[in-house]
Order: sequence, then structure tokens, then C-alpha cells
Amino acid sequence: MPRPGRPMRRCVRKSVRMGGHRRSFVWACVTASACAMGFATAGCGQQLATSTASATIARSRPARRSRPATVHLTIEANGDLLIHSPVWQRAQQLAGGSGYDFAPLLRYLKPYVASADLAICHVETPMTSAPPTGYPVFNAPPALARAIRQTGWDVCDTASNHSLDQGQAGIASTAAALDRAHIRHTGSFARPAGRRRTLIVRVKGVRVAFLAYAEMTNGIPLPHPWSVNLAHADRILADARRARRRGAQVVIVNLHWGTEDVSAPDAFQRQLANRLTRSRAITAVVGQHVHVVQPIARVNGRIVVFGEGNLLSNQTPACCAPGSQDGLLALLRIDVTGDRARLRRVRYVPVWVRHPDYAVLPIGDALRRGLADPAELRASYARTVGVAGRGRGIRPLPARLP
Repeated sequence: MPRPGRPMRRCVRKSVRMGGHRRSFVWACVTASACAMGFATAGCGQQLATSTASATIARSRPARRSRPATVHLTIEANGDLLIHSPVWQRAQQLAGGSGYDFAPLLRYLKPYVASADLAICHVETPMTSAPPTGYPVFNAPPALARAIRQTGWDVCDTASNHSLDQGQAGIASTAAALDRAHIRHTGSFARPAGRRRTLIVRVKGVRVAFLAYAEMTNGIPLPHPWSVNLAHADRILADARRARRRGAQVVIVNLHWGTEDVSAPDAFQRQLANRLTRSRAITAVVGQHVHVVQPIARVNGRIVVFGEGNLLSNQTPACCAPGSQDGLLALLRIDVTGDRARLRRVRYVPVWVRHPDYAVLPIGDALRRGLADPAELRASYARTVGVAGRGRGIRPLPARLP
């Protein structure tokens, strides 16, 4: 028997249902004490037994952990926006001679770009309000940024071998043009604070970091150490780890790299891809620069998109490599579960630049709609698929031409 004033505590703070009424264990404890001291009415034994058994079950049953749901992301990335003089002159014609309108050149891409969960573009040439110029020292009209937004791209890479064609002022002007168009960007920076920030966007509730680097700046010295991200393995890996510490669940690395007009990855590309794919901090690696399509291949068991070719340019086989009118849109399927993310597969859309109007055509759609010479389209598709390849997790769209 307990001493008077010292009630028995034989239960826990958890509710239990008895006789159709909901009663708490706190109440049951008081009843148990009263029963033991002879103050309670009939039913004390049943209440004590129920409360004791329920408490035992509550203590022995492990808490059930819910597994985080998997989120499926489609991230689009593509080749160079390389604005040669004939390209901006065509945009000037489309605007009626007053300003520049690049959006019609990109309109056939919009269904693929706008439907992606995150769409990434690559701006190779600076944009300033000075008169536009073409190769070898580029300057594109800032109206290009508006067309980028209209087509559906969300973020852009501005690190390239032409980033410094207009100096530090060109970098600042390019950033301002993209800011006005509400396009987030990284790779070159108007201020040192920009280099210290990590570009992280929230996509379907997932935090995606985008990092961008260039192998070179055509021999032009950096105005400041922070002006353009240069592609060094240790730096990229440090930035990727920092992105993870800042909450990124997915880290995409974009590289402007390789030997121009060569479809096979060079030694620098192979060595850097080998380093980066060994890191768990990096989810995917994509690249541009060489003006022809390069392979989509597995390195250390992980898919790397080495080169997406040109997206928009004036290059043709008459001046350049046979595949310089070819490119692809890479559609990266990434599965995210909590802080774990994996690039599961890449589907790619072969594209071709039609001359003389510079419309960029998805080849399957163009063939079906009669938008260009079928022989030209089929030859471009064969070149792109022959280099980019097929395999486990890698496939062109469409898989076959009719």
C-alpha cells in the first residue's frame, strides 16, 4: 500500500480509449491511486489493467520513420549562343530595323526549354549597348537577354573564352542585361561579392546549385581574380562542397572546355571529368565550347555531357567543321531523395541551325513539319547521334527518324 498522499504512478501521458470514451493516462493515474487507497468505485481494476498494458505497448513499439519522397527533376542544358554579325543583323531585320529581336530564331526550341523544371543557357558573348561586333572580338546586343527569357531559360552561364572581349565593363553590362530580363546567372562577375555567392535555385522544393567555369579567356588577362571562373579541379570541388554546406541538394557544373572543332574530348577534359565524377558533391557535369557535338559518356560510372555543340551561330561547314551547324538540348533526369541526388538518364534533342534565317530547329519536329531540306536534317541527326551516342541511360529524341 502506498503511503497517504503518495499516489501510485503506473502510466504515461498518452490517451487511451475505454468504453467508447477518450480518457487520458493522466486521469487514469489519478484513478489508479484512488483505487489503491479505496476511494474509487467499481471498474478500477479494468482501468488499471488497461492503462498498464497500453503503457507497455507504447514503450515497446519503435517510432515509425517516414521515408522522404523522391522528387524527379528534368534539367535542360544546351550549346553556345554565339552571336556572329550575320546573326545579330538578322535579329535587326526581324525588329524592323529598330532594335533587335532574337526570339524568332529560338521559337522552335521553346516547347523543350519552357517545359523543363530548370532550363540553363550558355551565353558565350558579352552584351553591351555599344555597336555590336562579331568574330574575333564579340559584342552582342543586350536584347539577346530578353529573347533568352521569352524562350524559357531560367539561368545562364556567362563563363567563356569570350567573356572578356569587352573587358570588365562588358562583364558588368552582360550581368545587368540578364538582371533586367530576370535571368539568374553565374560564371563571370561584376563585383567580388558575386564570386563569393553560390547560385542556388529552388526547383519543385529542391535546392539546385549551378556552377560555371571556362578553361581559358583567349589570352586576355583577368581584370580581377574574381572576374571569370577558371576551370581548375580543386577550385571546382571546393565550390561544390561549399554549395552543399549552403544547402544545395543538387550541384550542376557547367564547363566551357575542349579543343575547338574536335568532337573527341581532349586530355584536359578527360582528366577534369575524371576528378569531378569521383566527388559525391557534384551531381552532373555538362559542357560547351568546341562548336561541334561531343560524346555523352560514362566516367567513373556517371554520365558526363562533354559538349552540346553550337546552339545559335553563323558557323557552317564552308568555314568550319562539318558539324558546326549541329547541336543538342540535353534533358537531364535527376532523382532527389532528401540530400541524395543522382543523374539517372540523359535524353537529348538534336538541333540544327537553318540558313539563311538562323532559326534553330529540333530535327525530329523539323522533319515532320517540313521546315528544312530532309536530307540536311537527316545528315545532321546522323552526325549528332553518331557522336553523342546511345547507351544505358543515354538516348536521342526522337529515338529514330521516320
